[in-house]
Amino acid sequence: MSPTNPSLSPERVRADVAELLGCDPAEIGSDDDLVDLGLDSVRMMTLVERWRAQGATTLEFPDLAERPELGHWTALLTGSAA
Repeated sequence: MSPTNPSLSPERVRADVAELLGCDPAEIGSDDDLVDLGLDSVRMMTLVERWRAQGATTLEFPDLAERPELGHWTALLTGSAA
């Protein structure tokens, strides 16, 4: 089952990731490796829990860890490109 959730916008996904990285959302490229930018597994779990609370109830940690790229996460969560 896909974690796609219409209540999560691409802008919200980008802003949530940027908040945990401590940077401006515009600084994150769609294909950037978020682990290389400093996002660790604890922060990924924070995002999983946050996005589950916003309705992405089928989202699991491996969904994010498998491809830690903003574009992939945005497509996974919203069905649209970053």
